[in-house]
Amino acid sequence: MRISQLAAATGVPVATIKYYLREKLLHEGVLTSATQARYDDSHVRRLKLIRALVGTAGLSVAAARELLLGVDNPPEAGHDLLGLAHRAVTRPAPDDVDLAPAQELLRRWGWGEQACDRNTQAALVEALAGLSSAGFELPSPVLDRYAQAMRDVADADVGSVPTDSPEAAMRYVVLGTVLMEPVLLAMRRLAQQSASFERFGAGELAGEPHPG
Repeated sequence: MRISQLAAATGVPVATIKYYLREKLLHEGVLTSATQARYDDSHVRRLKLIRALVGTAGLSVAAARELLLGVDNPPEAGHDLLGLAHRAVTRPAPDDVDLAPAQELLRRWGWGEQACDRNTQAALVEALAGLSSAGFELPSPVLDRYAQAMRDVADADVGSVPTDSPEAAMRYVVLGTVLMEPVLLAMRRLAQQSASFERFGAGELAGEPHPG
């Protein structure tokens, strides 16, 4: 197909496709002349993946490029698959960050600080500090309950990673990590709404006193 047909098939404007080609997110088509190329279904699939990463997941072009390089050239070690995906969604930790609060929690939860990267530990420290600075103190039993729920999610994530090929594993981990986070957030909000309705009832949710 021509680039105009590729644009029609994916809903991605021709100018954007050319931009992705220049940025090496999308592989080149087969040249049919000095100024034209033909594209196939692999370009359709790749464009849909790119749009999911930079659109749904909100990644920068640079972060999406790094992830796509990982999909194309997966690391040999299984644990490194997650590292690649997490680097795309986690800011680098400052050199002077104090990781002690996160490491204390990791030990309490039995997760093992040596398995958890520095950037993600720093993200937890920053998030908890934000709660504290806002005057919101989360009770330890509640935080521990969140930790157990997240471990259950993580066990489901890692347990579902295919092992038949590095490429399949890499694709699953990248998409499962980056694209599932909006799904999990939406599910949490829906669960909160359901739990709130069960606890408080429709009257209070609508601003009316709940009977009894």
